[in-house]
Amino acid sequence: MKIIIAGAGEVGFHLAKLLSYESQEITLLDTKKESLVYAIDHLDIRVIKGDATSIAVLKDARIQNSDLFIAVTSSETTNITACVLAKQLGARRTIARISNAEFIDQKEEVGFAKFGIDELISPESLAAAEIELLLNQYGFNDSYEFEEGALTMLSLKISRTASFVDKTVQEAAEIFPELHFVPIAIQRFGTQYTIIPRGDTQFKEGDKVVFITSKGGDEELFELSGKVRSDVKNVMILGGSKIGHRTAKDLCASNFNVKLVESNKDVAFELADDLPNALIINGDGRNVELLEEENISNMDAFISVTGNSETNIMSCLVAKSKGVKKTIALVENMDYYQLSQSIGIDTLINKKLLAANNIFRYIRKGEVVAMTKLNNMNAELLEFVVKNKSKITNKVIKDLDFPRSAIVGGVIRNGVGLIPLGDFKVLAGDRVVVCCLPRAITEVEKFFF
Repeated sequence: MKIIIAGAGEVGFHLAKLLSYESQEITLLDTKKESLVYAIDHLDIRVIKGDATSIAVLKDARIQNSDLFIAVTSSETTNITACVLAKQLGARRTIARISNAEFIDQKEEVGFAKFGIDELISPESLAAAEIELLLNQYGFNDSYEFEEGALTMLSLKISRTASFVDKTVQEAAEIFPELHFVPIAIQRFGTQYTIIPRGDTQFKEGDKVVFITSKGGDEELFELSGKVRSDVKNVMILGGSKIGHRTAKDLCASNFNVKLVESNKDVAFELADDLPNALIINGDGRNVELLEEENISNMDAFISVTGNSETNIMSCLVAKSKGVKKTIALVENMDYYQLSQSIGIDTLINKKLLAANNIFRYIRKGEVVAMTKLNNMNAELLEFVVKNKSKITNKVIKDLDFPRSAIVGGVIRNGVGLIPLGDFKVLAGDRVVVCCLPRAITEVEKFFF
């Protein structure tokens, strides 16, 4: 696949890096020579110095032969303009990174596709949506919804009080007569290895386990995990960035009690005007005394989304020490991202990875409608649409020669999420959620051509 990426900033470089691992033909455009030099030194890709809105530069990048054009510069205007030009010059599909959430909220009404923009992505909006989902799924460390919650991916760390410790997957499934969840990936405590579980795979204390659940499955999982449910109502947000602003706005609309701490006085006043239902505090959120004055110990969740990863991590650790049950930190450094469980923070989120997950489905073969990489695990979740001529159509799952390093986690049929067992028959029109290790992706894709 021939892919052109405009913008060699954090998101663009990270995308180019991930896509180059996939042996895609990548061309990276940027106006800054130093950004391109770094890319040349670290990635096996083609680079071009120039403005993505220049027709000559786009032609030099061979835009007419490109399968995908991704504009992720820091300028929203540049991204939109570049995508419009790219489409007119022959790009098959275009994706523009934007920062104005209004564009995404009103994209159907405006009809961006008519201008040549096939998809809009906002890393800030994706991060805010991820935070709200995590708060609604209290007790779980990671979450991802398919088809507006018909199926949900949830992960948790198995404690010694969990009722399925030392039980096999088959034994755990028998605890509930009607199956509403299934484990799809396990990371053993103290290792970096990802296991695709089978019926005889045993759960161990400290394991990080990823599940696919249908409606009601989250309640069953919570009961099995041995945790006590406590709804999140009071939330403190550190940082009035675009993510902090969007998150506060969304949470207020969902009737959460929100306190937002912002160090910049002018920004704090602007937030107060725009967020009348939130309490805006002008102060340094790194100041423990300030946090204590604002009753941090009474918060159900603490979210740190300043522009500094270290500040976010340290403030979440302070919140954890004050008894806050749920902590979420925004990090830009991918090395930190790999350490979420070991450093004591419930969830780390990364804008680059969220944007990459959102874009990755466009490079997968077969009709992939959703895709996410599992946090800190070497596996991917993909949602395929089953076609009439797909290899998997009208087949019973147990009769498929499915690779051992992949598992069918769920099926969405007519908008209803189902947990399929071995005798489940896949039909055309079904949406099938598959979890697989990277080495199995090509083989899995063949089932859905």
